[in-house]
Amino acid sequence: MKLDVVLGLQWGDEGKGKIVDVLAAHYPVVARFQGGPNAGHSIRFGDTAFVLHSVPSGVFREGSINIIGNGVVLDPSIFRTECEAIGALGIPVRERVRIARRTHLIVPTHKLLDAADEAALGKAKIGSTLKGIGPAYSDKTGRNGLRVGDLLEPDFREKYETLKRKHLARLGQYDFPYPFDLEEAERQWLRDAEYLKTFDIIDGEYETNALLDAGKAILAEGAQGSMLDVDFGSYPFVTSSSTACAGACTGLGVAPSRIGRVYGVFKAYCTRVGSGPFPTELGDATGEMLRQRGHEFGATTGRPRRTGWLDLPALKYAVMISGVTDLIMMKADVLDGFDTVKVACGYRVDGVRTDRVPYDVYAEVEPVYKEFKGWKADLGSCRSEAELPDEFKAYIAYIEQETGIPVRILSLGPDRAQTIIR
Repeated sequence: MKLDVVLGLQWGDEGKGKIVDVLAAHYPVVARFQGGPNAGHSIRFGDTAFVLHSVPSGVFREGSINIIGNGVVLDPSIFRTECEAIGALGIPVRERVRIARRTHLIVPTHKLLDAADEAALGKAKIGSTLKGIGPAYSDKTGRNGLRVGDLLEPDFREKYETLKRKHLARLGQYDFPYPFDLEEAERQWLRDAEYLKTFDIIDGEYETNALLDAGKAILAEGAQGSMLDVDFGSYPFVTSSSTACAGACTGLGVAPSRIGRVYGVFKAYCTRVGSGPFPTELGDATGEMLRQRGHEFGATTGRPRRTGWLDLPALKYAVMISGVTDLIMMKADVLDGFDTVKVACGYRVDGVRTDRVPYDVYAEVEPVYKEFKGWKADLGSCRSEAELPDEFKAYIAYIEQETGIPVRILSLGPDRAQTIIR
């Protein structure tokens, strides 16, 4: 049995939560492989709407196994709040969620460091969600981090105090006020860490491979998007983990040979939260229309998202990096009613035409657009491919032609029912 992967191909917020929820009907196991609680995976079914931050998006499927992999950084306090909210819906969350022993922990002082680092950057700030994710990953690669497995060790408190002292010494170098009561946050965090210990803490790499060996289909769920990858994204305006398909291998402990299908999720247009390059950004009435019609406000932060037309060079780049086998188009219904829909088919970088994503994030990039006739139809009401307007089919066909990858799934609204599998 192979491990299939769902990942975002843009700057995050592509709608991966809904797609994982839809696909999870065919996968008894869903596993998050990277990222932290800055993820906001929105799921809606019937009258229920929920935003998941750390828990895998298969949790609402009866009998599912949901693994938080070692590539994730986990905040016990956010995790507890999320699990209790899921439990309030009648979901047996403890039965469905398992946590890898090697998963790193976000501690309260990580949030202080995040805020201090961001403030020190001034106008060059990254746009962090200030949840301590970057500092937690820094401690991981610096060999200072605390892991979920450490919670079960008798010397955990000693390890925690050692890490806190290191953080406070570093914070002493900043002229920066604490944004919250550290002592109270620490007391709450330690209580929530005890709550976390009531879940099934597993050797994630062994269990994941054992499930595959037993014939269980696993869907690996990525957070953020390919253009935020720490290696291949718009560095330094990126996240702190590998959002590409390769991250599923290191984030879950599976070999590359075990990867099966790679589902790449993208919006029919583009959005971005935070700082960094965005070649097709629309700072006009069209951009605001996309924002309002698409409800483009962060699921985690509420921040308004930057909006723009579809960026094909960036999409093709992400497809190449992750070996995408199937494309999934989200939110095409937001473009209903536009007279003209545009796609950036290339760039002019410092006056030179190219179809490559530039290394220099500060380069002058001018998108080269191809225009399409808009569709005057309500895509949200379509339930089969035959009902789709010809103009929209032409839009899909162009993307398939340029990427060489089929668009297998169309999401035409937030509900599970508003999904066409081609």
